[in-house]
Amino acid sequence: MKIYHNPRCSKSRQGLAILQEAHQDPEIINYLKNPVSFEELRDILNKLGIPAIDLIRKNEAIWKEEFKNKNLSETELIEAMITYPKLIERPIVVHGDKAVIGRPPEKIKDII
Repeated sequence: MKIYHNPRCSKSRQGLAILQEAHQDPEIINYLKNPVSFEELRDILNKLGIPAIDLIRKNEAIWKEEFKNKNLSETELIEAMITYPKLIERPIVVHGDKAVIGRPPEKIKDII
């Protein structure tokens, strides 16, 4: 089990706490310090069953300044998240061939 985690995000901290309370010991990936690869992010999207646009934090300044109102392909959206990892919604928990975005954090219980 992995959690893509931003320790500065309250929802991400709550998600990690839910896993720990359930006696899970996930691999914690601070994706801001250790960015994910293109293939890894594409794999996460496949496990989530969503298009890349649904994983993007659209209220981030970088999104509004650089990408909003542009018609970007799936590949371009993934590349934007790799270049600017703050754009990735968090937390994401991956367990086997399934994944969930912890928004709200209680959704993480669905994957435990």
